[in-house]
Amino acid sequence: MWVYRTEVVIHKGGVLVLRGIPFREGERVEVIVLRQMKPQTTKYPLRNRPFQYHRPFDGVAEEDWEALQ
Repeated sequence: MWVYRTEVVIHKGGVLVLRGIPFREGERVEVIVLRQMKPQTTKYPLRNRPFQYHRPFDGVAEEDWEALQ
């Protein structure tokens, strides 16, 4: 099986035009059309968001350390 992938935009009236595909005239091909979905979540949702440190020099999770008890 030979796979060729391309991205195109659907024209008015639902017309899809494929040009320059690497197959010979008369070859049988299977066409599958998939809609590209927009990603719903971003990879870094907190990027460019303001943040503030409250007591930045305090210890973190000190109650979870057995050696300190």
